[in-house]
Amino acid sequence: MSSSITLKIDGLTCGHCVSSVTEELQEIAGVSAVEVDLVVGGTSTATVATETQVENSAFEAAISEAGYNLISVDA
Repeated sequence: MSSSITLKIDGLTCGHCVSSVTEELQEIAGVSAVEVDLVVGGTSTATVATETQVENSAFEAAISEAGYNLISVDA
């Protein structure tokens, strides 16, 4: 069962930020694809495709590891 989850993230300012977030999210077990929409000076979004159930805490930990703040998770 594949599903799509939208993450709202604060603090991204450039392509390097996008790369860091993408890399961390792709390391989560069950994540099959990540697409980040950068909004400089605002809230960026990451659309994450998953093949298995992923706990919100895993997304929060990955975003934090990349150095940014997870605002919300919308399934």
